Amino acid sequence: MPSRSDLLERALELDPRSARAQSLLANALMSRVMSGMSDTAAADIARAERLVGQALAASPTSGLAHFAKGQVLRAQRRFEEAIPEYEAAIASNRNWVGALHPLGQCKLFAGSIEETIPLEEQAIRLSPRDPQLLGVWYSQIGLVHLLQSRTEEAILWQEKARIAMPERPDVHANLASAYALNGETERAAAELVEARRLVGDDRYTSIARLRSVGCWGVPKIRALFEVTYFAGLRKAGMPEE
Repeated sequence: MPSRSDLLERALELDPRSARAQSLLANALMSRVMSGMSDTAAADIARAERLVGQALAASPTSGLAHFAKGQVLRAQRRFEEAIPEYEAAIASNRNWVGALHPLGQCKLFAGSIEETIPLEEQAIRLSPRDPQLLGVWYSQIGLVHLLQSRTEEAILWQEKARIAMPERPDVHANLASAYALNGETERAAAELVEARRLVGDDRYTSIARLRSVGCWGVPKIRALFEVTYFAGLRKAGMPEE
């Protein structure tokens, strides 16, 4: 069975000037990159960037094209630049639930941490039984609570995220940190073991390794990660090197 990307490639062959097909293919490429499923991430990002440029040139008010540009910029970790693109997409459709989380993530990493939770809460109101994204929204809310040293609230939301998507290693790592900061060291250690089991690489082997592969935002946000998230993981048993 052809993949979604294969079908979009075929659509673009049939109509090379279709802004919709260009935008959808760019989105598919970025989904593949940001989920870690691409073996050619740099090439996929470069191609998506070209497709988005063509789509916006043909249809400058297209919410879909602006969303695709936001996805490209987010994949490039250009969070501040991505924010107006997601906002343009949402302005074109106030119920565009899938744009709220990436906007919230960009707000967080760009330094506007106080704007993140309201966006995730809006997504939950719009799609309270979302089968794919509900856990992602819960986890983002929990992460913000963790970074702002509201540890009990962080645990509540990360536990909800774990129920919704038990296979996500980052949720278990977040819980490991939060439990440890709350003095629950045995539970923290168990969550760290689970994060290591589920992840597809060695990022949870040490603080130094995790710091090198992750994205921690602008300096003031990185500072919050250091005194909360990383401090908790140390208490959970993650070595420095």
